[in-house]
Amino acid sequence: MSEDLRGGGRTGGGALGYPPEQLFQEVAYLAYYFHWPHTQIMDMNHQERLVWVDQVARINKRLNEAADGDTDS
Repeated sequence: MSEDLRGGGRTGGGALGYPPEQLFQEVAYLAYYFHWPHTQIMDMNHQERLVWVDQVARINKRLNEAADGDTDS
């Protein structure tokens, strides 16, 4: 996910003024990996949602690097 994303002017999801496509990507990403319901993800403020997106991305990166290392055997 892009690091230059900006939240909206309110709490409770921070979606006001936020690019809809990027919001959809964040929600889909977290719902896919954590199986959290839409309302739970949308209730997060923008910064909290980005922290979770970053954590999932880090996990995926580590798993992909480990898998790449396993294929060299």
